[in-house]
Amino acid sequence: MDNDVSAGSNTTIVGRLALGITLLAVGLGYTDLIDGVTAADSVSLAHYVGGVALFVAGLLALRDRDTAAGTAYVVIGALWFTWAVSAGAQVTDNAAGLFLLLFALVALSLTLAGGDRLGQGTYGLFTVSLLLLAVSRFADSGALAKAGGWFAVAAGAVAWYAATAALAHWPTALPRRAAPGRGVTATG
Repeated sequence: MDNDVSAGSNTTIVGRLALGITLLAVGLGYTDLIDGVTAADSVSLAHYVGGVALFVAGLLALRDRDTAAGTAYVVIGALWFTWAVSAGAQVTDNAAGLFLLLFALVALSLTLAGGDRLGQGTYGLFTVSLLLLAVSRFADSGALAKAGGWFAVAAGAVAWYAATAALAHWPTALPRRAAPGRGVTATG
């Protein structure tokens, strides 16, 4: 059984926690799950945790020659920072949709870049979330925004689990099962 607990360096763990918390906060704001809490309420957290802390974690990862995590965290940190500082600015729905669409392309690149399954899962769910949020802005659809929020919550939960698993030495890989009919036993 593969119980891979290697989820990266300390900066990767910090980056995953920062990304996870930011995605959970922003995503929950879009879902309307908590009465009176909106995505706009997460702007400060997105600014400092999703923007500044993630950007710094990315720089530290790049210094440690962890190109994949460093690139991901620097770019996503810069995008969260931009999202946070532009909150409240008067932009058209199409401009906001375009920003989210460009943000989705970055998340798609990170998904396709490879890495561990939890990282790919996080970025894949994040990509879907951003696409739904972009289309919701283009189409003025609250239902799509809510769906995008749920995908952000799922992405945040995966990122949070990946970081927590690394800290707690929990498994981060599912055990491989033998194909049915192959005659392979659980020990073989």
